Amino acid sequence: MATIAAPQRRTTVSRFYVTMASIFVAIAFSGFFMTYWLQVAQGTFTGNPMVHLHGLLFSLWTLFFLSQALLVQNGRLRNHRTWGLLGISLATAMLFTGLAVAIDGLQARLAAGYGHPAKAFTIVPVSGILLFAALIIAAIANLKRPEWHKRFMLVATAGILQAALARFFFLAATGGGGPGMRPGIGPPLPIERTMVPGGIVLALIAAAMIHDHRSHGRVHPAYWWAFGASVLVQLARPLLAHTQAWYGVADFLVRFNG
Repeated sequence: MATIAAPQRRTTVSRFYVTMASIFVAIAFSGFFMTYWLQVAQGTFTGNPMVHLHGLLFSLWTLFFLSQALLVQNGRLRNHRTWGLLGISLATAMLFTGLAVAIDGLQARLAAGYGHPAKAFTIVPVSGILLFAALIIAAIANLKRPEWHKRFMLVATAGILQAALARFFFLAATGGGGPGMRPGIGPPLPIERTMVPGGIVLALIAAAMIHDHRSHGRVHPAYWWAFGASVLVQLARPLLAHTQAWYGVADFLVRFNG
């Protein structure tokens, strides 16, 4: 009976990752549908080429994560490892384009006269992409420990959904956005308001942890480490965003980009 139960458990776990990955894809594309994809199709989106590259890469990542989960579910581990090399390159490109777009947004808000609120808000995208990079590095470091690797990957992917989730609140606040409207070209949000979509991200991770407990009788340590880091980032943002230390970091980013 043990030889029968083990494959069934692996199949159940693999199916869970496919389900979560599908949810991530749905959130990513539906969140940006009105404020990006539809506007691009209508020719009303305003943004430099880096913004388009950034949107493409981050959207591709969710599809990549789904495809990797499907490969594991279907037992195609060799293909999973081969495509993983592409994932490393994709994640690296996401890091640099994410930082570039964050700095570009900071410069635009400073030019519009938003001053310190613009600097404070920048902690959200900068800390988000750095957390993503840290979790991906942790996943790469654990390639030979798949139970750690896949959990770090799941939490890393969940983390980048905060921007897409925030778009739903933006659309609700603006009554649908309107032609050409998108976040990033108006007054920056108070940091406290960004914690709502951030809380939904944490809820997604918590759901994975609950599944872990139900499937294995305990929550894997990788989830505790990754969830703890995610919570720390969410709580640190409002505490650090309006400090002189962070303003100095924002000033450095602007000068660095210049």
